[in-house]
Amino acid sequence: MSFDFLPDKPIYQQLIDRITGDLIRGALQPGEKLPSVREYAVEAGVNANTMQRVYKELEGMGITETKRGQGTFVTENVERLGQLREEKKAQLIDDFIRNIEALGFTEEEIAESMTRRRRQ
Repeated sequence: MSFDFLPDKPIYQQLIDRITGDLIRGALQPGEKLPSVREYAVEAGVNANTMQRVYKELEGMGITETKRGQGTFVTENVERLGQLREEKKAQLIDDFIRNIEALGFTEEEIAESMTRRRRQ
């Protein structure tokens, strides 16, 4: 099984987004072991070097920890995972606002539409 990737964003970044999304949704839990680099690369349909970069980036972000001879695990630092959740939420909101304002919508229109949508 390979993943579908967007052409306008680096594959490694899309994989990072997928894994962090799984963490935020609760599909991955603190302390959970991730598949090996090779296993995940085969599953995703990417080169093992790409997956290695993903794991290295995640570790640099404080999201995973590599234990020599055991593998890569989701951090058990729930504070860091909470920060990740807040960072992702802020990023999504900022992207939304930037995109909708680029179309010329005002803050009032945005707020009114959001309120209306929540009632549906």
